[in-house]
Amino acid sequence: MKQRLFSLLAIAAISLLAVLPAGADVRLPEIFDSGMVFQREMNAPVWGWADAGEKVTVTFAGQTESATAGADGRWMVELKPLKPGGPFPMTNRGKNEIKLDDVLVGDVWLCSGQSNMEWAMSWLPDSKADIPQANHPNIRLFQVEKAWTQRPQDSLKAKWTACTPETVGAFSAVGYYFGKNLHAELDVPIGLINSSWGGTRIEPWTPPVGFYSVPALSEITDEVNAKDPAHARHKELAAQTLTRYKNWISETEKNLAEEKPLDPPPTYPGQLAPWGGHQSPTVLYNAMVSPFTPLGMRGAIWYQGESNLGEGMLYAEKMRALIQGWRSVLDNDDFGFYFVQLAPYNYGGDGTRLPLIWEAQASVERDIPKTGMAVINDIGNLKDIHPAHKSVVGKRLALLALNRTYGKTDIACASPELGELTVDGNEMILAMKNAEELKTRDGKEPDWFEIAGADGVYHKATVKIEKATLRLSSPQVVKPYAVRFAWDQLAEPNLQNEAGLPLGAFRAGEIPERGNLDTLVPEARNFKLVYSFDPTSPVMLDGNSRFAYRTDKSSEIVGKVKRVGYFLSLTPKDGDMQYVFVTTPPLDQNLAKLGVPTKNSGARFQQNVPDVTVKTNVSGVESGTFADGCNVEFWDCNYAAPNKVNVPNASNDVFDFGDEMNTGNSPGYGSMQIHNHAKKQTIFSFSNFNAGKTCDVGIGNCPRGNNPDWTFSRSAETYVGGQLLILVEME
Repeated sequence: MKQRLFSLLAIAAISLLAVLPAGADVRLPEIFDSGMVFQREMNAPVWGWADAGEKVTVTFAGQTESATAGADGRWMVELKPLKPGGPFPMTNRGKNEIKLDDVLVGDVWLCSGQSNMEWAMSWLPDSKADIPQANHPNIRLFQVEKAWTQRPQDSLKAKWTACTPETVGAFSAVGYYFGKNLHAELDVPIGLINSSWGGTRIEPWTPPVGFYSVPALSEITDEVNAKDPAHARHKELAAQTLTRYKNWISETEKNLAEEKPLDPPPTYPGQLAPWGGHQSPTVLYNAMVSPFTPLGMRGAIWYQGESNLGEGMLYAEKMRALIQGWRSVLDNDDFGFYFVQLAPYNYGGDGTRLPLIWEAQASVERDIPKTGMAVINDIGNLKDIHPAHKSVVGKRLALLALNRTYGKTDIACASPELGELTVDGNEMILAMKNAEELKTRDGKEPDWFEIAGADGVYHKATVKIEKATLRLSSPQVVKPYAVRFAWDQLAEPNLQNEAGLPLGAFRAGEIPERGNLDTLVPEARNFKLVYSFDPTSPVMLDGNSRFAYRTDKSSEIVGKVKRVGYFLSLTPKDGDMQYVFVTTPPLDQNLAKLGVPTKNSGARFQQNVPDVTVKTNVSGVESGTFADGCNVEFWDCNYAAPNKVNVPNASNDVFDFGDEMNTGNSPGYGSMQIHNHAKKQTIFSFSNFNAGKTCDVGIGNCPRGNNPDWTFSRSAETYVGGQLLILVEME
């Protein structure tokens, strides 16, 4: 028995020794190795591991600093700011000694993002010719191997190499050209850390502290906390879960003894489950960035966003979290962050999703200090999401860093941007910043400018250049209110400044909330605006259960509704603007049910409404007051052609004035229609809300196909734009 106990204890001791770090050995993370680059002119932390209580001494470039390893074995020293130069040797001595050689002092930059940053020199025909000339012994490359982990790690797989024709081929092309331009201008060693992964979102690269710093991302923060075993939120959820399981076990044992049926065990909460893959928040930071924090670094270049397409200004919040998070873990508020505005590309679908990302990226440069954006809408390929001219991208990022981080203000780095907007009669005047002499790269008139009048419909603008000022006009716009530029994923505009830097997408100005309603229909001035949107490009949210209004004043309106007004204006691509204004008694006192019928609003109406007034300029739709009323079809679900409710003059065979709701399919196709069934007329129709620019919308009976109510017409794509205003008159 004693022999068996001794054997078990021996096995346990051997097993314990196998998982403990080797005694007496000082160990460094992979970022500290021969051939590395230290950051100049700022405190330079050096860290590693040793036995608890072990003294470690670091000697480098004339400095000697010591530290004692803590209970966890970790130690850190901080070298005073270093002057550029080298190579130098470095010694790290505890109970053992680690010697590094060929160590340089210069500037260290992180290169990160998705595939356009990952794209290697050898993958590009345009870059292959530069590989044989890439012999730069004072540029050092650190290529991080792809990995993701649940929690921050101390080590990774990577090694420093000098930049040579043999090593550069596998390195980021954008990173190399960026570093090459810095090295040529600054004449100091450059260290480039490439930590990138194609197809990745921004969230995996962000440390937890970054999410904590941005209130708009509180849902992600909650998720991160719940999955962190060291966080109070995780412990709280785990304790609650454990209590439920204990109660279930107790109840199950009791039921077994009493031969009663057993209940299934409680569901394991998804919030506690580990992250499921490399696209989850924080997991790439944990594996591919955390192991070299808090290394001294000058800044980062970032090329990412394609995988977050469709998020609009939310992407700006996520960039803020990334930037603030990296600056925090690196303890460096001066950490420069320079990024690439995505290139034009045909993603398909809604062509404004990319401009909304462009707008978010531009706001980051405007709102966050020590950042800059390289615009590249002049070098893309609409058929290739990976623009080939990575040398241009790297150079433009270098221009930003040279100007804004290194203070070389004589180097032009900024693309033109809007400074001031004014209106002079039928002209809109744009005074541009970051330009002295605007020009087009092809010698043609500036393209991709559009202006809109009070109706909110944008028309192509004629543009005159007067040095750094642009004068815009259009025969379709009597008085311009708003402008947008390059507002389409296919936009490859030609305007640039004298430095050859292109103007990026933007929009400015403000369409009157009521559009041109009060001019066309003076009697509508007694009505208050509740909702507005463009029915030719609607947007649904939350799984198509909620509608995204451009204007929502529902929370500002109190009291009893006397009448409701619906104003629809549409401008066909091949005709003049059409409009109709319809007023009815309220279908409901709940304002949400007077707007676009959605699953969230609960609006479903298939009924006759008396005392309807109509005013329109569309032939075939009768204006006037209709005491006997009109039929309203408002619902969020699918519908069928049979006239189950016996609306007069309606058909059982086509979609018209008396269709049948299919409430079992919600959210579905959706219908927002008012019909003068006595005259066999559709007054207006807006349906298939979640189809975006191929939804169904029209005034009067649909002139093509068999369905008078525009169902299946995809008519939105036949208009330049439009407005749908929902208003109320109060008692």
